[in-house]
This record gives sequence, C-alpha cells and structure tokens, in this order.
Amino acid sequence: MDFEFTPEQESLRRTVRRWLEEKAPLSFVRRMYSQAEGCSRDVWQAFAELGVTGILVPEEHGGAGMAMVDAGVVLEELGRALFPGPYLVSAVVATRLLELLAGPEDRRRLLPGLADGGTIATVALPLPGRAAQVRAQTSGGEWVLSGSCDWVPDPFLADLVLVAGRAGGETLVFVVEAADAELVPQLTVDGSRRFATLELEGTPARPLGTADASPGLGAAVDCLLTGRVTEGLGTASKALELAVDYAKQRVQFGKPVGAFQSIQHLCADMLQALELGRVGAYYALWAIDGADPAEAHRGATMAMAHASDAFEFVGANCIQVHGGVGFSWEHDPHLFYKRLLTLQQELGGRGLHLDELARLVVDRPG
Repeated sequence: MDFEFTPEQESLRRTVRRWLEEKAPLSFVRRMYSQAEGCSRDVWQAFAELGVTGILVPEEHGGAGMAMVDAGVVLEELGRALFPGPYLVSAVVATRLLELLAGPEDRRRLLPGLADGGTIATVALPLPGRAAQVRAQTSGGEWVLSGSCDWVPDPFLADLVLVAGRAGGETLVFVVEAADAELVPQLTVDGSRRFATLELEGTPARPLGTADASPGLGAAVDCLLTGRVTEGLGTASKALELAVDYAKQRVQFGKPVGAFQSIQHLCADMLQALELGRVGAYYALWAIDGADPAEAHRGATMAMAHASDAFEFVGANCIQVHGGVGFSWEHDPHLFYKRLLTLQQELGGRGLHLDELARLVVDRPG
C-alpha cells in the first residue's frame, strides 16, 4: 500500500479544513451545546454542498465513487474541528449499508439523497460487547420492530434510521422513518455530539433485503468504529497541538514550561500514541476497501484496540500540560478531552478489542 496521500486527497483536506475554520469554528461547536438537535441543518446542508457527503456514493447515484481513505481524510478534519454533524453515520455508514445490503430499487431511492445531504440517516447497530435487543416480525403482512438499541449516534437530525433486528434465526437491516421511532437522549460528557436510545414498540419498518444480513452488518460496524477512530485521530492531533503551543507560551520559574523535561516527556508520549493510532486508522480504512473481509475486520480491531485508551491518554495529558486552565469553560482543551472520553466509551474499551484480536490470531488458518 502507498503511505502517501495523493495530491487530490491533500486538496480535499485543505478544502474541508478551510470550510470548517470559516463556517464551523469552535464558537459554533459551543453554541450547539445548547441545541437539542446537536447541529444546525443549514450548516449541515452548506457542508454537503462541498460534495463530501457523496464521496462513497457511486457515480450513477449522484456521488463521487471514491474510497474509505478519502472519507477518512474528511473524518480526520471533522474530528480536529469537533464538528457535531452526522457525516460518519449518514455519508459513510448508511451509504455502506445500502451498498452492501440494499437492492437496486432501494439504492436508487435512497443513495441520491444521502449523496447531496438532503436525506440524513443514522444507524442502530449492535456494537461490540452490546447484545442486539431489536426483534422483527410480520404483522398483517408488514414488518414491525420491537425492542431497544443504545448508542444511536446523531439521531435528532435524522430522517431515517437503519436498524438491525433479529427475525427468527437471522438478522436483517430495516429502514425506519425517524418520525415513527422514539429516540430518548443518552447523556455523555461530550456536549458536542448527540446519542440516543432507540425505543421501538410495533414500529413499522421495511427490510433492505431478505437474506441474512450478518456479514454486511459486521462490515458496517467495523466501518462505523473505524470511522470513529479516524475522527478521534483528528481530535487527538489537535489536542497535542494545543498542548505543545501552550507549553511554548506558558512561563513558569522564568522559562516556558515546555523547557521542563517532565512536560517534554508528556508531549513525546502523546505524539507516540497519536502516530501509532494514525497508522492503525488508515490501515483499517484501506483494508475496508482493499482487503478481504477478514483482514478488514482484523485491521479495524487493531485500530480500536489502540485508540480506545491511547487517544483518551492524549486528551488527559493535554489537560495536564495546561494545568488548571485546562478545566475551565473559557479554554478549549476540555472540549477535546470530552470528545475523546466519549470515544473511549463508544468503542467499548481496549480489553474488549484485545480479546477479539486474540481470537482472530488463534483462529487464523496457518
């Protein structure tokens, strides 16, 4: 694999970063803390006009037909800016689910709206370590869903929810109108991102297909969590920048605190954790498109095993370098630390992924 970004990817990075600096700076993120939806639909639509929401959508459905590494460039920049919009779940995960599971008619109906940002989707998927609790059955010839699913991301702007449900001995993925579902806010320490528990009771739904969706569902979960790791990479990268800049400026005992070896060691440890996470994230993104499903799952598992604790470590040390001001609302470090703490919760912790990685290694042929 090529470890260099292409000129087109670097141009994409610059375009997204410039837009975020101009249209969605941290002052915007702070304003969204008090908004129930978590993000302004107008700002989301303006972001979609860059064309980035169609990166993974095939050209015949109005998208660019690009790859996960390209989407990863966008995700990393969104993480740096703490952007609160639903890019990962709508433009990446929902799109992948439709490509993996939907028939031609559903792809024609749904993908163009996801590509131009006019339709926003979220997903209710069984994450590692959390059992699926949604049951599907037919009633009067129609499918209905009952049960619940937590950690549904960016739910309050969504038009559609793609829900994994058990139907007999199989798992199917269903399309549910968000207006038909009950979404109960799920609080985290990160006020810049919204989560909800999805509550269903005889809720009408439409299946994306009739075959067991388990293989595609597993790939979609890996896509979701690898995307979260990539967002976290951007967040941790910015946290390190904040720490280094502050260490150069803050004077104590007549010299910048960055001159003290203890601060230097903290920053060096943060850089090591960050760069290992970068390798893991982009390998996993590449593997989703460029390797077989087993290797893609292994790559995602390795990335999550490292990022679960390592990125939170970067955020915590950013606070440590800043000292008391790092905890104050007026300064920015706590915003990044809260995002990384919530990432750790969503991923499920390092031990969970190390157990899965051990299983993959032991069971691997040869």
